[in-house]
Amino acid sequence: MPRAKAGGEAAELRGQTGEANSLREVVRETVKLWRKHHLTYDQTKHVVEDARRALRLAAPKERRRTVDRLDREEIERLIEAAYRRTSSYGLMVKTLFYTGARVSEFVNIRVTDLHLALNPPQVYIAHAKGGSDGYVPILPTLAQELRTHLAGRRTGYLFESNRHDQYTARAIQLIVKDTTRRAGIEKTVTPHRLRASVATILLDAGMPLDQVQKFLRHKRIATTQIYAQTSARGMGESYVRALGGRQ
Repeated sequence: MPRAKAGGEAAELRGQTGEANSLREVVRETVKLWRKHHLTYDQTKHVVEDARRALRLAAPKERRRTVDRLDREEIERLIEAAYRRTSSYGLMVKTLFYTGARVSEFVNIRVTDLHLALNPPQVYIAHAKGGSDGYVPILPTLAQELRTHLAGRRTGYLFESNRHDQYTARAIQLIVKDTTRRAGIEKTVTPHRLRASVATILLDAGMPLDQVQKFLRHKRIATTQIYAQTSARGMGESYVRALGGRQ
């Protein structure tokens, strides 16, 4: 039988459910009222703004709209820490970062998905979110490491456990978490943060937004623009570090 939730967690879930139900009720009543008065789109905007003023509601002072990332130095420390643990873990973390794969995609990469003789070498990412399968380039040096890792093997998953079966997404998440600790990185690092990191590093280096979109296999460029905003924030931070003390 499923284990019972702790009292605090259960109470939190009840609170979230109650809040969601309350908001749905507000939406239903608002829809009825706006329909009754035949409000246009612009009129509804004015109603919302006036209601906020009447209630003295202010926007949060800081609203986070970007995705946190690791910088190049932190990525290098993370990969080095993974290699110090085992060479296979090092290559896994490096491949996860350089392909920008989601963890659910990464664990499903098969040897037959590698196209290492191409220029540049490429990996086919299948089992992708929303059916966004596609090819991503990798560095020739990484391709050579993958050849050495496979040692002539032509079948199975790219990375396999000691029992020669597929890694789970959870296992990869734990490897990244443990490697982060060993690297002395205080940020919370997940496979998704590695994906965000490679995206913003590519943007910082000047890769066009549409090419980053293709690399990440986003269907909508608006999704990729979140990383572009992170890149712009990083530029501002670098600017202040470089020039802030020269006044």
